[in-house]
Order: sequence, then structure tokens, then C-alpha cells
Amino acid sequence: MAASRTEADATALATLIRRGDVAPIDAVEAAIARIEADNPRLNAVIHTQFERARREARDPLPDGPMRGVPFLLKDYSAYDGGEPCCAGLLAARTTGWIAPADDEVTRRFRRAGLVMLGRTNTPELACLGTTEPVAFGPTLNPWDDTRSPGGSSGGSAAAVAAGFVPAAHATDVSGSIRIPASHCGLVGLKTSARAF
Repeated sequence: MAASRTEADATALATLIRRGDVAPIDAVEAAIARIEADNPRLNAVIHTQFERARREARDPLPDGPMRGVPFLLKDYSAYDGGEPCCAGLLAARTTGWIAPADDEVTRRFRRAGLVMLGRTNTPELACLGTTEPVAFGPTLNPWDDTRSPGGSSGGSAAAVAAGFVPAAHATDVSGSIRIPASHCGLVGLKTSARAF
């Protein structure tokens, strides 16, 4: 059963959790173990909030479609109240800026039942096609660590391709989801900016 916790995609893992085959805390612990084992080499995750994730996974989670699925937020927008967001900027890292509250996309992720484990690396202001910010250093491609995972959502793509989590947050204006998805052998979904 341990393999299904780290190898299942997000919808399959959500189904296992909903059926009671996997507990949310077990899914979270499996993701944490993968991050701790492989992130020092890849540098995909630049901020962790493991204790908070463990608490949330043990508490009653919202009964959304992704209840209990471990997830990572890109270090650009998607403010998570009480956690840092640097947008890849050295100045933001140095000053230790902390988001005062969740923003709408993070609230929606939480309502869906996702459990945030931390933040993924991105270039400064998510403006480049590679993920190599001065503030945190480069993220490496898990398939070949001599190559880039692309950008700007390179940390998220590397984390999913490495099996840290089954899905992660990304943003895209001019290829920031699509470039890393193609570099890491993933499917990236760019949603519409239109609100309904």
C-alpha cells in the first residue's frame, strides 16, 4: 500500500482516501519522506510547513474532491496565511515577509481538501523560463539533474515529476506551466482567467 501513497496521481489518491484505504496523515507523511529524501538534490521545495500539514491532516478536513491530498504552492502569489511568500526575490527572503492571510486561490485549494506542505521554487517574479533565483538557487530536473525543469513553475514541475506530491500549484502568463510540464514529462493545466 505504501507505493500507492507516493505513486498515485491526485485523483487516484483522493479516491483511496475517500474509500478509507489511505488516511490523509499517511499520504502527508509519505510526501514529507519523499521531499526530505530528494529535495536536497533537486531544490524544488524552498519552504516547508510540515508540522502545520501534519496537524491539518489529523484534523477534520473539508470534504472536497481532493480531501487529504498533499500539495505544494508555487512561491508566487497563492498567499498562505502565516507562511512566507518571496516570489523568488532575495529582498523578500531577507526581510522574512509573511502572508497575513490566505488569498482566494489558497482558500479554494483548502476547500477542495488539499493539504499544503510548503512552497516551490520560482525565478524572480516568475519572469523567466528557467528556475534559478538568486534567493534560493537553481532547481534541477529530476529526470536529468544536469538540465533545467524550465520555469517559471519549475519547482512545482520538478516536485511532481520527482513524486514528492501528485499535483502542485503553478501560474502561467507566457508558458510558465507549459514549459516546465514539457521539460519534466508532465501535463500542465492552465485554467482560464475568466471568473464565473
